[in-house]
Amino acid sequence: MEFLENAPQLLKILWYIALPTSIIFLIQTVLTFIGADNTDGLNADFESDLGHSSDTPLQLFSFRNLINFLLGFGWGGISFFEIIENPNLLILVAFLIGISFVAIFFFIIKQLLKLSEDNSFQFEQLINKNGEVYLKIPANKAGKGKVQVSLKGSVRELDAITEGDVIESGQAIRIVKIENNNLLIVEKI
Repeated sequence: MEFLENAPQLLKILWYIALPTSIIFLIQTVLTFIGADNTDGLNADFESDLGHSSDTPLQLFSFRNLINFLLGFGWGGISFFEIIENPNLLILVAFLIGISFVAIFFFIIKQLLKLSEDNSFQFEQLINKNGEVYLKIPANKAGKGKVQVSLKGSVRELDAITEGDVIESGQAIRIVKIENNNLLIVEKI
């Protein structure tokens, strides 16, 4: 690093921040893409919830956000070193660039979270859905039959009973209630 020998002290500090931070950022990026970075900085040593649920990667104080800030601060300061002569103003601009890097990271993560979809199956989501009887359902809760119901692009075959008349195979039904967390109560449509 011979180019730093005669450089001003502030420029040296900015380079010493930017280079190691860039290496750590590259390592984090590679680990993220190969799946080895499973926590994404979720666990801080203190509570820093900013009104978000704890299962989202939006914590202000995390190692990843520190690296994002230092990356913006270091490279921003180096970029504007020749343009801004006042060291205090340069540090302020570099600080704002570092903050903007963290804000951009938050924005990108929020946009990516919008793409996620919860496809977990929950019986409560079936209420008022329509389906078709697969195996005949006896009248007045006298026995179980089976129905096929589509939910979130997946067809499920589930046990069902009715409080009314017998419902034959192939009949269209509507789910009225859920009993015992997994037994559908249905009616003819």
